[in-house]
Amino acid sequence: MMKDPDIQLKVNGEVKKIRKGVSLASLLKELSVDPRRVVVELNQAILPKNAYAERVLKENDEVEIVHFVGGGKAKSLVIVESPAKSKTIHHILGDEYIIRPSMGHVIDLPASKMGVDVEKDFEPTYIVIKGKKKILNELKKEAKAVDTIYLAPDPDREGEAISWHLKNFFGNSKKIHRVVFHEITREAVLEAFKHPGEIDLKKVNAQQARRILDRIVGYSLSPLLWKKVGKGLSAGRVQSVAARLVVDREKEITAFIPQEYWEIEARLSPQKSPNKEFLAKLERVDDKKAELANQEVVDTLLKKLEGSSFVVKDVRKSEKKKSPSAPFTTSKLQQDAFNKLHFSAARTMRIAQQLYEGLEIGKEGTVGLITYMRTDSVRVSEGAIVQVRDTIEKKFGREYLPKEPNRYVSKKTAQEAHEAIRPTSAFREPDVIKSYLSTDQYKLYRLIYSRFVASQMEKANFLILSVDIACGPALFRASHQSCLFPGFLSVYATEEEEEKKETLLPEVSVGETLTFHQFLPSQHFTKPPPRYTEGSLVKALEELGIGRPSTYAPTLQTIIQRDYIRREKGSLIPTELGNLVTRLLIEHFPKILDIQFTAAMEEELDDIEEGRAEWTAVLKKFYSPFSESLSLAKTEMKREVIETKESCEKCGLPMVIKWGRAGRFLSCSGWPACKNARSITTGVPCPSPGCDGQLVERRSKKRGRFFYGCTRYPKCTFITNQLPSNEGTTYGTK
Repeated sequence: MMKDPDIQLKVNGEVKKIRKGVSLASLLKELSVDPRRVVVELNQAILPKNAYAERVLKENDEVEIVHFVGGGKAKSLVIVESPAKSKTIHHILGDEYIIRPSMGHVIDLPASKMGVDVEKDFEPTYIVIKGKKKILNELKKEAKAVDTIYLAPDPDREGEAISWHLKNFFGNSKKIHRVVFHEITREAVLEAFKHPGEIDLKKVNAQQARRILDRIVGYSLSPLLWKKVGKGLSAGRVQSVAARLVVDREKEITAFIPQEYWEIEARLSPQKSPNKEFLAKLERVDDKKAELANQEVVDTLLKKLEGSSFVVKDVRKSEKKKSPSAPFTTSKLQQDAFNKLHFSAARTMRIAQQLYEGLEIGKEGTVGLITYMRTDSVRVSEGAIVQVRDTIEKKFGREYLPKEPNRYVSKKTAQEAHEAIRPTSAFREPDVIKSYLSTDQYKLYRLIYSRFVASQMEKANFLILSVDIACGPALFRASHQSCLFPGFLSVYATEEEEEKKETLLPEVSVGETLTFHQFLPSQHFTKPPPRYTEGSLVKALEELGIGRPSTYAPTLQTIIQRDYIRREKGSLIPTELGNLVTRLLIEHFPKILDIQFTAAMEEELDDIEEGRAEWTAVLKKFYSPFSESLSLAKTEMKREVIETKESCEKCGLPMVIKWGRAGRFLSCSGWPACKNARSITTGVPCPSPGCDGQLVERRSKKRGRFFYGCTRYPKCTFITNQLPSNEGTTYGTK
């Protein structure tokens, strides 16, 4: 019994009286609580263990003591995916937990065969992934020493599937819990462990359905392409549609016929201020939109306007507000990282993973810097909103803070259990932690941080000035936009705003006659739609409903690695192989390559996760027509080769162009009787002194990058990344 009670406080909701001057550590000792086995919340804030002895309890304190493991052995096993995540969580939970990484998936469909029995309701055959047996054995050994296992992979379908496979592997001999958190911070992780749950079987079934569906499509179509086109090719439910978008866009560009048009500007100035010249653009002629098809029309109009006065007809001033954008979703992050930082989608996600899993930040130790980066939700927690509003008011002033927090609406398919991508603390400013980050980590963190802060700031306000000027039958217009209040643009300017250049207009009034200096006619031609970039392709995939946040980056990576698409000065261009494979798939599998069908399929797969559809029923509906198309294609699809005028130097038969893992090559049409084959050269002589070889395009095995090497290799080891431009052409686009 405690003596001389003279202060009152609450412990786990119950009122207790204790001696004045008692520390938290002493209270735990008197309650027979091992401080290593609990987490303590003091007045709704989690207190670090090293502060227990220093913190003296006060009147009306509220103490919440959370027991993670009661009785039995001293430790619990926590399984995550990666060593980095393991390190961060260990920093939070401490030594009483064994934290081990599974290194991603440990159990999956076999790589050597389809592994799906379509006759038995698409029953999958799961095996331990090659190289993961040792990891599983180590996890099994660790599990023997504990009573409880916590499964803590990422909060998405893949994480749920990893957890499900691990639970099945361990069996029912242990207490197994699923813990879910969307940011790796002390508060989020401890809250998750305070309320562990069960594995979400709807998520598991959704992942399983997607995995099996992609396996059926990939393992059916890829071998067909190997036989009909060349080895090493692949096709997939999402990747083939993504490649089609790039191929179709290139066709649009090729078929585009530019149309000539002209514009006329007039250089004017007020009579009272002749030095304040400005430009006004022709808008209308005879009260109709000005359409200047050629120079003849322009010359005729200019002759008509000769000698006419320029008189101000109307001056309009208005204000326009611009709202900030929502914090990042996965696709928006990939788009902005490409547009602003020139990061590929894969690079963006790799760096974002590092920021999410945790980095060493000085005295803070290892800490997760952003929330989970695979999300289509724009929801933000109330705690994060309070933090960022406090930051905005202190750093920018009250005028930059809206009266109420800005709220954003996610699209209907978004998982609202997730949050938008944001910093885990608005108080952790990019420049303060810059020294702890790599250059790429800093750039991406700053982008995420700035977008989040801007999303909760006041709107920008602009003054729009528009001046209509009459000249005979023509109407010219000069416009000007100036910023009255920058609002969120102080932190995060959109690409559109960054490109705008302010042009000042002098003060003019209605009825005022202006001084005319000269007409400036200019010829233009309509432009084709732009080629896709990685950013704009991700945007198109999202808008069309193709794929989901976790698939954008790997989809782009696959179609580039397979050499269906190449990057050229930031743009995506289909290769000859990409055109060929896309044409064959459209001819024989029109549904698989149909954009609307693929988007509808994504929604059906989402329905499985929401419990609105049964996964085997969705697969059955898809498989029946697909298998019919597959049977027809096996007989009707012809072997694709391109004939050339070259003859085989060994047997005299014509040489043909074929495709293999390394790209295009010349092969004897008499194959397999004659196995003669050789590389296709660029026609550019090897610049190495004394070498009579030619440069040929090659691809590195390790990173898949293209380069040019000599046909005399290994005798000549000359290589270059860029083909000399004096002669010859590169192969790859057509």
